[in-house]
Amino acid sequence: MGVTKTEAYTAEQLQLATLSKALGHPARIAILQHLLQLDCCICQDLTEVIDLSQPTLSRHLKVLREAGLISGSADGNSMSYCISPARWREVQNLIHSFFARFEGDCC
Repeated sequence: MGVTKTEAYTAEQLQLATLSKALGHPARIAILQHLLQLDCCICQDLTEVIDLSQPTLSRHLKVLREAGLISGSADGNSMSYCISPARWREVQNLIHSFFARFEGDCC
């Protein structure tokens, strides 16, 4: 497999690709949907809602944290995760501007 030449792409293209990868798994969508319904959520609570093992869930949470979509804080032996509001709005604007570029009928 070839190496991606990131310098050939704009910052917006790279950012959209990173977000698409983070959103590209149904478990991560389910995690985000669950967190959107709550203010915060402890990781063990997520294993009861999303049928994944704790290590698998932790890997998905890591991807979402790295994309900046969620933030986490330690609470004793547990981690609490929340939607990152500023990043969430930034992502909404980025995706909206991407889809808003289509103005007409195609083929």
